[in-house]
Amino acid sequence: MSYRVQRIFVSQKRNPLINVVLVLAVLAFVGFSMVPLLGSIFEGSEPSARTTPAATPSISADKKAELEAQAKGYELVVQREPQNVTALKGLLEVRLQQGDVQGAIAPLEQLAKLNPDQTDYAVLLAQAKQQTGDREGAAQTYRTILASKPGNLNALQGLVSLLIQQDRPEAAIGLLQDTLKTATQVNEIQPGSVDVISVQLLLGQIYAAEQRYTQAIAVYDESIKANQQDFRPVLAKALVLKQQGKIAEAKPLFTTAVSLAPPQYKDQVKQLSGDTPAPTSSPPTGTTPAPTSSPPTGTTPAPTNSPANNTTPDFPEPLPSGSP
Repeated sequence: MSYRVQRIFVSQKRNPLINVVLVLAVLAFVGFSMVPLLGSIFEGSEPSARTTPAATPSISADKKAELEAQAKGYELVVQREPQNVTALKGLLEVRLQQGDVQGAIAPLEQLAKLNPDQTDYAVLLAQAKQQTGDREGAAQTYRTILASKPGNLNALQGLVSLLIQQDRPEAAIGLLQDTLKTATQVNEIQPGSVDVISVQLLLGQIYAAEQRYTQAIAVYDESIKANQQDFRPVLAKALVLKQQGKIAEAKPLFTTAVSLAPPQYKDQVKQLSGDTPAPTSSPPTGTTPAPTSSPPTGTTPAPTNSPANNTTPDFPEPLPSGSP
């Protein structure tokens, strides 16, 4: 789970302590099926608050020439056969390897058009548009997905993050509230279309980021009541209470969250509770750590996403859902 994704809901102007709530791994544990946009490549396209210039690998001149030759070859095929999915995927992959986000948009648009039921391409298209500054185009792409699939978590999380970046938290809250209001009806028509608990967790996160703690806790309480074996809303509530300094109230919730969490998440939950220190690497005894340069301040995280649990084979392998 990328820390940059977790921070996407936090304005740089807000109290950095709120990051505790948003790093809470509700996104890491939420089970979002977000499509990764090959984040390591996109990191080179927009500065990240956590990456230094040395962190972005450079491409050798020979590799650049090889990639450009491959791109030209795929472009020739696409010109002759605009619906050649193999060539379009090849061109997309090369453009991403080049770090050419703008160049990735054309093949993504065609792939999204040719695969209307496979929304991964449309989400990637929206992300690419957002990355290149076309926020209106990104928003329209997300809304097009949601018009036919209102519970699509990829599009929901993408549009919410975009609205937050535009300093429109009320619009993001309204979007999620509307999704929850219609969830029962939508799920009756097509069961499982809206993952209610994931939407609730995201809504609670936004409330917490806005320091509207009472509303955040109310959302988490509702989720806990309906999902008594799911550790995520319990953990979320515990972290909000901890954020407010209500350690005594948070402690039993952390204990419950640890007991409910799947084995692969127990250590992380313990670390978030403060019971287990996060692993750190210490320099050898007698040595002086090399000086490090501070990353630039005021940068905006690139809109990459958490690992997917329903991505196509062309993209990285998914992490397991946090649901029990």
